[in-house]
Amino acid sequence: MLIQVFMNQTEWSDRHLLKEQLRTEIWALLKDQKVTRRDPVGHIPNFVGAEQATAQLATLPIWQQAKVIKCNPDAPQQSVRLRALQEGKRLYMAVPRLTNKHCFVELTAALLQPKGIPLETAATMRNALIHGQLVSFAEMTPIDLVVVGCVAATRAGGRTGKGAGFADLELAMLQMFGLIDRHTPIVTTIHSLQLVDHSRLPMQPHDWALDWVVTPAEVMQTNSTHPRPQGLDWDAIQPDQYQKIPILRQLRQQAFDELS
Repeated sequence: MLIQVFMNQTEWSDRHLLKEQLRTEIWALLKDQKVTRRDPVGHIPNFVGAEQATAQLATLPIWQQAKVIKCNPDAPQQSVRLRALQEGKRLYMAVPRLTNKHCFVELTAALLQPKGIPLETAATMRNALIHGQLVSFAEMTPIDLVVVGCVAATRAGGRTGKGAGFADLELAMLQMFGLIDRHTPIVTTIHSLQLVDHSRLPMQPHDWALDWVVTPAEVMQTNSTHPRPQGLDWDAIQPDQYQKIPILRQLRQQAFDELS
């Protein structure tokens, strides 16, 4: 397995070695068990049963009461995005890799259907970017529920994505702009094989923990005790993140201007 760990290098594999080893093990396990719809390596795994996990999520009061949902753009959460649109919720999807200063795409059935755009079409990442409206933080409505993608998660709320840290950055910025707060629930949908022991997934100060973990067969409230970060941790942001994410450069400059 260690040989496999070091063979499966990804773009961000040097940021946290223990987490990268865990991600590689999970990717290999999912691939070996044939429970993904494509090669999972380097991706949020598009697991078999994603639609069933979405159905489980939809039974929770946190979903039923939510009018505004933020969801990641990855394939396994496509059914989450579709269900949100079908139920008349306002959906925000992050622009992949946060490459635009307008970091989110806004979608609603009320805007899509008069244009003849099927909700099933708009729920895909590619078509959401085509048919949705790019919005800035100032143009967004406070969010009732956050859905994030994971490679691995724990019953105690630990999580890791692909290793780039986009989800943590998104959440920190949403908090800075008052769009989420300490009560906003954070949930993921995963395959049961993506669940790991909490000791294997160390949480760092800038990490955002999960409040709920949902699989096709199980719903888990984590009761996480990990404190939520307070805004962006400028010391934890990597040089390449500043280079590739325009909004980070803008916010850092604003922060420096306010201090000067």
